[in-house]
Amino acid sequence: MALSSALLDQAVDQLATLPGIGRRTAMRLALDLLRRDVHEVVRFSEAVRILREQVQYCSQCCNISDRPVCEICADPRRDGTMICVVEDIRDVIAIENTHQYKGLYHVLGGVISPMDGIGPDQLHVGELLARTARGGVQEVVLALGATLEGDTTSFFLNRKLQESGMTVSMIARGISIGGDLDQVDEVTLGRSIMDRKPYGQSIKR
Repeated sequence: MALSSALLDQAVDQLATLPGIGRRTAMRLALDLLRRDVHEVVRFSEAVRILREQVQYCSQCCNISDRPVCEICADPRRDGTMICVVEDIRDVIAIENTHQYKGLYHVLGGVISPMDGIGPDQLHVGELLARTARGGVQEVVLALGATLEGDTTSFFLNRKLQESGMTVSMIARGISIGGDLDQVDEVTLGRSIMDRKPYGQSIKR
């Protein structure tokens, strides 16, 4: 649609590139920004710029962090003998909100998906294997979504980890097939973590 302002049109185009934001929603957001005080919009844009420029990945777990080592990995109260493997930052947030898990994490940055050209080399699999090889880790909990890609990734990781004698478990399937962890309620997710089973048992029908 043609707008009376090329600058507004440009802003709408950029906002519409965000996931889940269509042009109608982008228009509402752009008009809302126009109604705000200039200093407020500057703070908003500055926060986005700093987010993009300064947020980094934890050198240990590959989670998003403000520092080289994230707060979770740096917390001496966390159980360093256990690593929970998740797909992305949203899963870390979901599990942390349950207050049931006290170990560490490892963020893969995705799941294996041959259809999308994503293999183990495109994920943080090598970093996970290196962490477990250094010693001190007694159990790896696979907490990936109940999807075909999630199951494929869990199967691959279980095979790799068991080659080194690592104990591998999987969260209980109180989660519907095809569901993502960040969409599951906290009680169900918390129980799934506490009721985890050895990977071999979890895949038996």
